[in-house]
Amino acid sequence: MMRPPPRDGAASAGPSRAAAQFAAAGAPPAAWSAIGARSPASKDPWARFGWLMAVIWLVFLIYPVLALLRSTAPVGWIIVGWVMLVAFIVLYVVGFMHGMRGGGGLGKAPSARQWITFAALIVCALLSVPAEGGSALSFLPFIMSFASYGLTRTWHWITTVGAVAVTALCVFLIPGGIEYLSLLAIVGLLGVVNTVSTWLIVRSVQAERLGLELATSEGREAVARDVHDLVGHSLTVVGLKAQLVRRLMESDPERAKAELADIEALTAEALAGVRASVAGARGATLVEQLAASRDALGSAGIDVQVEGAPGALSPVQSLTASWILREATTNALRHSRSRTVTVLIAPGSLAVEDDGVGSRAPEGNGIRGMRERAAAAGAVLRWSSAENSGTRVEVTW
Repeated sequence: MMRPPPRDGAASAGPSRAAAQFAAAGAPPAAWSAIGARSPASKDPWARFGWLMAVIWLVFLIYPVLALLRSTAPVGWIIVGWVMLVAFIVLYVVGFMHGMRGGGGLGKAPSARQWITFAALIVCALLSVPAEGGSALSFLPFIMSFASYGLTRTWHWITTVGAVAVTALCVFLIPGGIEYLSLLAIVGLLGVVNTVSTWLIVRSVQAERLGLELATSEGREAVARDVHDLVGHSLTVVGLKAQLVRRLMESDPERAKAELADIEALTAEALAGVRASVAGARGATLVEQLAASRDALGSAGIDVQVEGAPGALSPVQSLTASWILREATTNALRHSRSRTVTVLIAPGSLAVEDDGVGSRAPEGNGIRGMRERAAAAGAVLRWSSAENSGTRVEVTW
């Protein structure tokens, strides 16, 4: 009745794909209500029509039906048996649908409704015994699956061990019980299937949570790097322009006003850039960054020469190149004391050179940030600097 459990790859696939693979592997329908197999998407066919598979699985209750039809028990107990059989079917299907909609199990605390349904299923099975006899054991696989996928790991073990023990006692101790030996094999196999399947699902959920935490951490690092690059560059330029304004206030008031207007514009740009970075939507073009770098360096009296055209880089490469250029511009303004900065653009590469004093200091946060950006874009960043030889930063794809 049961087939081998899904491999780990199936459990770690997307939620809807995992549900389909559990179904194809023959896992009990309650497995698809597990946290690792559910999909919140209303368009997921397994979330909308998975209950049909639960109904199909109820075909195995044909044995209690046949037992009731052949029962020689008092009429009252036969009526009770039919009522309990119908109640069991309704409870199982409704409980299955509730589990699919977030009723709990496998890492999520079961709702009170799940516990009540579980207890009611056991009561239905017990009240069927007088009319059905040993055929009432056919309820056990469904009760086991409900406990395994809809309750806690502890109750999975309690129900599994209990079901195997009860079936074994009936087979070996009750006269004529040997005819239920195949049911004992089914119950034992189902216990193994449920154990492996639930373990895989729990591991899949844990991996998914770890992946989410890692993605969140990487996202925070990316935002921090963006804000560092953006704010560091903008504040450097604002500081240089503020010094220039102080010198020009008396000698050239008109130019001082123009520089103050630039400071105001830079501040607004930095604020907008920070908001966009936090929202994950910032993407300055290389053309824009070239103009911004030329203006910033020009304000510090540094001449900018550009060799090559921005169109030599693809749009994706240009995005990374613009951030590298921004950080290189900031470093040149802060540390280089250069007179000329040259930007070299060629297919698959961008280099920024200055004729400043250079440095033998270890790499700082700026260089590390550029390396991380380049690596994330599939590029390699090279940085070289020596005293009196200037600095060169190059990114290549």
